[in-house]
Amino acid sequence: MKLRAMPVLMMSLLCGSVFAAPAVTDLMWAEVLDAEHRSEQNHSRDEYRHPLQTLIFFGVQPCDTVVELWPGGGGWYTEILAPIVSDCGKLYTAQFAKDSDIPFYSKSRIAFEDKLAATPAVYNKVAVTTLQPPKYIDIAPEGTADKVLTFRNVHNWLKSGVAEDVFAAAFKALKPGGILGVVEHRADADASLQTMIESGYVSEKQVIALAESAGFLLLDSSEINANSKDNHQHPKGVWTLPPSLRLGDEQREKYLAIGESDRMTLKFGKPVHE
Repeated sequence: MKLRAMPVLMMSLLCGSVFAAPAVTDLMWAEVLDAEHRSEQNHSRDEYRHPLQTLIFFGVQPCDTVVELWPGGGGWYTEILAPIVSDCGKLYTAQFAKDSDIPFYSKSRIAFEDKLAATPAVYNKVAVTTLQPPKYIDIAPEGTADKVLTFRNVHNWLKSGVAEDVFAAAFKALKPGGILGVVEHRADADASLQTMIESGYVSEKQVIALAESAGFLLLDSSEINANSKDNHQHPKGVWTLPPSLRLGDEQREKYLAIGESDRMTLKFGKPVHE
């Protein structure tokens, strides 16, 4: 499915913040990406996750209020976002609920908070909120966020039946003209919903429909995180590929050669006038 960006004039009328050029300097990016608080394991994934190009595409700037949805226990992108916006802006991390009856969620929340507490010089200004629909949907004060970002989470929301609630929460948190940035494993265009849930790959059409239903407008798309080696058809879905490698040593070299999943990178805007 080939996506086309909105005409420049229409984008400028609908979303006033779209054209604010990123004020993060090359030196600042380099310092953050190579900083000591990032583990070597996380740093090694830059090759596949393209954090510099992705965050520039989404227009992240030092004075932004940013909400990261479901950063998980490891907080891979939190490591990069926190130092970028800590001085001038604000980072909210909308985490799993502490009182979740799903052990993975509650343990991830604890692991994430422990991670922040272990390096206060980097994370002491990060605000941890809760995103666990339908009980918890207030991810940041209403209408205050410049950017809401999600990385490889939409398939989980579809599986849990809360995708519509999450997109609505993002829309509520954003300022008019704010940006919703989505990175997600990309399914074939004709994939069924059940296939998406089982495989972890989601079609661009599905993500766009969810966003538009919440009130967003598609502004642009990028192939920053595309991987032409990934045909989306694997025995254990997306988890067959690194970093999960669910098949263990079975055809390990084959899947390492493919690398991490083929991903869509979509930028949506909240209209200035609803």
